[in-house]
Amino acid sequence: MQTASPIDRAIAFAGSEARLGEATGFSQVAINKAKRRGRASAEMALAIHRFTDGAVAASELRPDLWSRAEDVADAPTRSVAS
Repeated sequence: MQTASPIDRAIAFAGSEARLGEATGFSQVAINKAKRRGRASAEMALAIHRFTDGAVAASELRPDLWSRAEDVADAPTRSVAS
């Protein structure tokens, strides 16, 4: 049995690609693109980590940036101009 990828688990957590996109501030197309490529951007990984409250850790989505889920807590959030 093949285990689900972290992005697939995040989609399942949200209920759909569109809902995950809405919850994280990304489009459904961006979520689908990350799923097909098997790689999320650092910003998307952080947003998913925060949305799922760590159930899908950014360190799972981007192990090249964070080696442990505990390291993600110190990562800066994406700034949004007001």
